[in-house]
Amino acid sequence: MRWDIFCQIVDNYGDAGICWRLARSLSSLHGQEVRIFCDDLPTLNLLASGVDPEIKAKIELLPLEASYSNARHPVQAPDVVIEAFACDLPERYLAGLFIATKKPIMINLEYLSAEPWIMEFHGKASPQSHGIPKYFFFPGFQDEVGGLLLDPVPQISHLTATQIPPALKDVWSALRPGVKRISVFCYPGAPLGKWLEDLSTLGEEFDILLTYGHAELLGSFSGQQTSLPNHIRLLSIPFVSQDEYDWVLSQCDFNIVRGEDSFVRAQLAGKPFLWHIYPQEDRAHEAKLAAFLDLYLETANQELRLATIAAMTWAMPSQWISSLDDWSNHALTWRPHLLKKQRDGGLAARLLRFVG
Repeated sequence: MRWDIFCQIVDNYGDAGICWRLARSLSSLHGQEVRIFCDDLPTLNLLASGVDPEIKAKIELLPLEASYSNARHPVQAPDVVIEAFACDLPERYLAGLFIATKKPIMINLEYLSAEPWIMEFHGKASPQSHGIPKYFFFPGFQDEVGGLLLDPVPQISHLTATQIPPALKDVWSALRPGVKRISVFCYPGAPLGKWLEDLSTLGEEFDILLTYGHAELLGSFSGQQTSLPNHIRLLSIPFVSQDEYDWVLSQCDFNIVRGEDSFVRAQLAGKPFLWHIYPQEDRAHEAKLAAFLDLYLETANQELRLATIAAMTWAMPSQWISSLDDWSNHALTWRPHLLKKQRDGGLAARLLRFVG
């Protein structure tokens, strides 16, 4: 089948990252023909870099305006059109679908959630005045919803420790042997400066790996330039591809992540993590985080539950870091549980079954 995926980037890594990973899964695992139309092609190309050239060559990465280049004439419509995160289709592209002899199925790919209510709305029709069938599709953790994007499933950390990506060799050569590592990828507005200052009071050595742009933003995170003692070292990593970022997550003892893609990848890394969920004005993100934690901590003891909830809500490290070893064991147990729940192929496979 032919798929057109539309992406309008709000969160560079998250929105583009989900679209790229979905396209990659549909193409490389399921033999589908896929095009991505994106309003920020340079960012999408950066995220797609570093992957096997044969995999990338099978997916067309196109600017948004390329989608309606033939809209004035009868066109061969794709079998499936995906509106990622409720983005609007260009009117001229939509006009081309109206005059096509065969109409596609349209999918409104929603945001990932663990909330129980999505089971009621997943797969439901969204009636449209133009008559082209459209459906809501909710990624999620439960069996009854759209699943997760897993491709590629990363190897556990000790198997890849020596496979340092070329783009990261300089940074990795500066890391101190035996020192705990924390990667940081969060939204502006996080209390990161204060968080790091509290971490420094523990007297333990940490190497902090800041993702692209975070070193420059650290002053705005804290409201002032952060001054840290020598046992806390800040290192910046360059803008890397998805696969390279997956490797970073696997090699750290704790990861601060944001959005959807890095949130799932942190879980697949089998390491403790802080999910900086995108803040919403109506505080809907709090219910979303609580729903995930209900699943994630279902088998955890009370001490770990309290520590993890504290960490996920930006409590200072001194309040919960004593539970890090217990949390590390829990993260290693959660990883195979997650893979087992998605053994049917996750989001890409469930989408195929839905439209088939």
